[in-house]
Amino acid sequence: MANSQFEYVKMFEQSDELLPQTYIVIRLDGRNFSKFVKQHNFQKPNDMRGVDLMEKCALETMKEIGGDMVFGIGASDEFSFVLTPKTKLFKRRKSKLETVVVSYFTSCFVFYWKDYFEDTELLYPPCFDSRIVLYPNFKVLRDYLSWRQADYHINNLYNTTFWNLVTNGNMTPKEAEKRLQGTVSADKNEILFQEFDINYNNIEQVYRKGSIIYRDIIYEEFFSNHHNKLKKKKKKIIQIE
Repeated sequence: MANSQFEYVKMFEQSDELLPQTYIVIRLDGRNFSKFVKQHNFQKPNDMRGVDLMEKCALETMKEIGGDMVFGIGASDEFSFVLTPKTKLFKRRKSKLETVVVSYFTSCFVFYWKDYFEDTELLYPPCFDSRIVLYPNFKVLRDYLSWRQADYHINNLYNTTFWNLVTNGNMTPKEAEKRLQGTVSADKNEILFQEFDINYNNIEQVYRKGSIIYRDIIYEEFFSNHHNKLKKKKKKIIQIE
């Protein structure tokens, strides 16, 4: 930038360098995706086309960002990415990391849309928000990943039961919502089995536990030593060589 009388405005820029030696997690969430999936006629309660598209966007994002982004986990309209504590990517600037990742992911969503929704026109631009959270050690990071998996299960069990009540149980959405008020997981499993002959454990694993993308260099750290927490066999896993 050339020197000028206006260059003083740079003083108003704030430093947002993230703490060193911490795991950086960038979590993306679809904005107002309930409306988006309704207007684009997604299948209920899950649409494998949407799952495959989100996985493609995550995979391409990890390829674009490079080797310091070692792990991704996601379900529905959400994806989390893990960067190593040693990364110096974009000088660990929070704003740069957030904006580059979410903008590239969103661009991929639009770019690859027709590959997965061949007969569905994209009616308007999708939008994702992003946030960054720092985790001090592997144990806390592992607990974060386990938390996201638990959330995927809870949300999918509810949605699976809800939409079966609506589509196969002849209930209105309000009636189905009222029916599920105060229920726990065991109640929902019972409804699915007794009323719709559905064993929830036999539903596609990727719907219940989400998708994982990882780089081969971290296989030992993330899976072999911690398979009991990350449940390697419980979800769809994609490996980046």
